[in-house]
Amino acid sequence: MPEFSARRRVRHSAAQMFDLVADIERYPEFVPLCRDLKVRKRIEEPEGVVVLVADMTVAYKLIRETFRSRVTLDRPNLQILVEYLNGPFSHLENRWEFHPAGERLCDVSFFIAYEFRSRALGLLMGAMFDTAFRGFAAAFEKRADRIYRTSAG
Repeated sequence: MPEFSARRRVRHSAAQMFDLVADIERYPEFVPLCRDLKVRKRIEEPEGVVVLVADMTVAYKLIRETFRSRVTLDRPNLQILVEYLNGPFSHLENRWEFHPAGERLCDVSFFIAYEFRSRALGLLMGAMFDTAFRGFAAAFEKRADRIYRTSAG
């Protein structure tokens, strides 16, 4: 099963990065391959945890696939967990963790593991997904730089 993980230090607070990744409705604006994202359900749980059920449509050339996930936004622990519900995968797990590393610094950990249900779709989209996931962390950091307008240093 393909998987990818990355850890990056960014010049933004852990809370800022959590907010940016938690704002999933904005993903079509900057996330590689994401063409549409709709939140189907929003559940406010105790202690600052929010659970979303969302449909994400990814596209590459003529291929377009939509899948549904449960997204747990755990603000108190600065973690986001994405659990696959249905669509073209047989397995999908995605985790984000945000670790404060100073007043305006944090370490962002990203992990994703996935497997397509169809071997043909896996062969067709697998390499492209790998490339996209490698660009995920950079895409979020670039968006944070634009939104929070930090200077180097």
